[in-house]
Amino acid sequence: MVLTVYILAAVIWAITAYETLRHELHMFQQSGYKIKTYFLRTCEKPKAFLPYPLLVAANLAALVVYRYGYGVFGVMASALACGIFAFFMLPKPAKKPLVWTARVKRLAAVCGVLLIAAALLPAFLLPRYAGELWSGRAHFICAFVTALTPCVVSLGCVINSPMEKSINNKYINEARSILADMPGLTVVGVTGSYGKTSVKNYLAALLSAKYNTLATPENYNTTLGVVRTVRERLKPTHEVFVCEMGARHVGDIREICELVHLDCGIITAVGEQHLETFGSRENIRKTKYELADAIPPDGGLFINIDSDGISAEPPRHRHFTYGLGEGAEWRGEVISVSRKGSAFRVISPDGETAEFETPLIGAHNVQNLVGAIACAYSLGVPLEDMRRPLRRLEAVEHRMQLIPRGDVTVIDDAYNSNPAGAAVALETLGLFEAQRILVTPGMVELGEREKELNRELGERAAAHCDAVALVGANRAAPIKEGLLAAGFDENKIYVASTLDDAMKWVYALPGAEKVILLENDLPDNY
Repeated sequence: MVLTVYILAAVIWAITAYETLRHELHMFQQSGYKIKTYFLRTCEKPKAFLPYPLLVAANLAALVVYRYGYGVFGVMASALACGIFAFFMLPKPAKKPLVWTARVKRLAAVCGVLLIAAALLPAFLLPRYAGELWSGRAHFICAFVTALTPCVVSLGCVINSPMEKSINNKYINEARSILADMPGLTVVGVTGSYGKTSVKNYLAALLSAKYNTLATPENYNTTLGVVRTVRERLKPTHEVFVCEMGARHVGDIREICELVHLDCGIITAVGEQHLETFGSRENIRKTKYELADAIPPDGGLFINIDSDGISAEPPRHRHFTYGLGEGAEWRGEVISVSRKGSAFRVISPDGETAEFETPLIGAHNVQNLVGAIACAYSLGVPLEDMRRPLRRLEAVEHRMQLIPRGDVTVIDDAYNSNPAGAAVALETLGLFEAQRILVTPGMVELGEREKELNRELGERAAAHCDAVALVGANRAAPIKEGLLAAGFDENKIYVASTLDDAMKWVYALPGAEKVILLENDLPDNY
């Protein structure tokens, strides 16, 4: 019987170790393989952090039972604690599930070796335990080692770092070689604190009216994302490559520019996004302007002059401005906005005027389109040839995406909210003649200003919304403070624990016609 209990306990521990490692690898991947971000998200999320000390405490209690002569019962108690912990770590529906990439598999293998080594280590350091390795005592050692899994994942990342760097360099050199073999390729870079994915997609659609165009897919906007696009998708027949460039640290944009060698580029905005990693707004501006540094003297640089972060200190390089304001060289004017889309007018620097229609909604989308139109025009696409692709444009998924559902219209702006983008989304919501409802968990990665900016979001929402559903009590608190400070009716505010809970409340609100703005949706590691 005792042997059976020990074997069963060993099986339970193996399952627990696997599920714990799988869960932490998922969170590590969602944190961009950054150790600091990984631990920051884990420590600030009680549901992610507390199970580990609870597992240790439960096993300490079971160890006391074991040491005081109730060996098999102590092991059974420890196995039960591990089983409950494993149940907590079982996969749950995720917005972005764990992807078992080659990198994750390599990391998982190293972490598995580290966990087993840590479990066996006491037998080597303390020879008197060696004879009891398969006894109940070994199970307690394994259970305590499981509680160190977050540290093991971080250590595994450090150990793998030289190998990962070598593999990455190999892929980067292959991409360089492919680009070097295409001297006639025109490369357009697009960066900005927000709007870059939309502008990239719009520009690619406009350029496709004349050229065989490739754009980086989805949010492949890191160095390795660009490398993967070049290696897997760039063909000798492509004439233009539109490259989205994202950044979280100073130097990120420069690294991509040194790889692709730009001919022209667009800077969509400089704003307060990723302050947590950049540290200051000045660092954000410096990083975005790394694109400007990479544009050759005869190239074209287009900047959104409506962005406060750009207009306050434009790049010193030769550039063309675009926007909706009077001072823009390429100026857009919104004619009308409805559930069917937007009509707008574009005025070029030489006075040429053209009117367009698009299924996209909101002034900020018109602003983005003007930037794309200006760049496409500079590359030889006539304004007249842009009418058809503009009428056929589709909103980028989760970026002010209009989703009609009968009497309910959803504006899906759930991708990575920021202060300026949220302000524009709320203004767009305010244009609709229906019950206007905001659903949001607030904004993240804003460093020390996060609470202040979320409070401002609440104050701004009060002017454009009829009802507000906030997701998550802790993050919702400053938004609710802002709403109440602006005189918003507290009875029209609902704090939900989950997005599903919030949407049930929204759909239960009286009134048929509703317009629901989904502003931000936090990833699984929050």
